[in-house]
Amino acid sequence: MKKAIIPSSRIENKIYSVRSHNIMFDSDLADLYGVETKVLVQAVKRNIDRFPDDFMFRLSRQEHTILRSQFVTSSQWGGRRYPPYAFTEQGVAMLSSVLKSKQAVRVNIEIMRTFVRLRTLLLTNEKLTRKLEELEKKYDSQFKVVFEAIRKLMVPPEKKIRKIGFEHKE
Repeated sequence: MKKAIIPSSRIENKIYSVRSHNIMFDSDLADLYGVETKVLVQAVKRNIDRFPDDFMFRLSRQEHTILRSQFVTSSQWGGRRYPPYAFTEQGVAMLSSVLKSKQAVRVNIEIMRTFVRLRTLLLTNEKLTRKLEELEKKYDSQFKVVFEAIRKLMVPPEKKIRKIGFEHKE
């Protein structure tokens, strides 16, 4: 197996939660692919029919303002005047069909593996939580301390996926 072109941790730090989707921003993807953001966006616009709303969306002005305030300085974002595009996992996968360099393909593979790894971690944690709840129902209070200790160990480390924007309550 080939060595990863980009460390998984670098990719994980660029995955955010916006509008209940795990996404990556156009500028972060461009950085990973080794192209300018405008080149990535131009490639997407030339192939816009491949990017429906569940693959890619643009942040609202309000979300963009919140994003900039969370990062404190705009220099990381290049002082952008316009809100960035957000790509869901499917949108990132589709990027491999419009960016054809070898680096883009290899980086895309690493990004897909990272999304899968994060999803697997979340599912594993959910299964473990259900099993623990079943065990708690079976056993009496003498094991309460053990269950509480296990629950503390199950709490994920801080800041794996950062949420920004607003959640729609339906």
